Amino acid sequence: MVERPRDEAGRARNPRPRDRFGRPLPVGSVGVPRIPDDLNLPPQQTLSYAQQLLDDGLAFNAHEVLEAAWKNGPFAERMLWQGLAQYAVGLTHIQRANPKGARTLLTRAVTRLRAYAADRNTAVPYGIDRPGLIAHAEDLLAALDSGTSITEDRLKPRLLIR
Repeated sequence: MVERPRDEAGRARNPRPRDRFGRPLPVGSVGVPRIPDDLNLPPQQTLSYAQQLLDDGLAFNAHEVLEAAWKNGPFAERMLWQGLAQYAVGLTHIQRANPKGARTLLTRAVTRLRAYAADRNTAVPYGIDRPGLIAHAEDLLAALDSGTSITEDRLKPRLLIR
């Protein structure tokens, strides 16, 4: 077995460069800039950064930013951030031409986004457009089910209420 590089806490790290869809490239290749493993931003900065990445067509990197918020944020918000991270991974699977993976992750995202506010009988924080994101994901799921082409522009949802 090949020994993987590890951080100070012993967690495995993959230093290989990645393409814009998050797929590993050969060692020595030039890939897109990586999201730091220790990223820990306040919620509004997380959402702004993730939105910028989505607008640039970098859904995988947006996923990593949202995943950091999920893992570092308050326990009470984890379902929300996990749903957003899964949403971005669903978009990544569409970019990778993997409809099965896209369906799975977008369905999980919708389930978590629906359940977040329902469980708390409260509004979604930070101006996140939960209804808009759910509707957008359902639109993508319908397109996947019907075999309709999904353009790159449709993979740039708005995370926040305008």
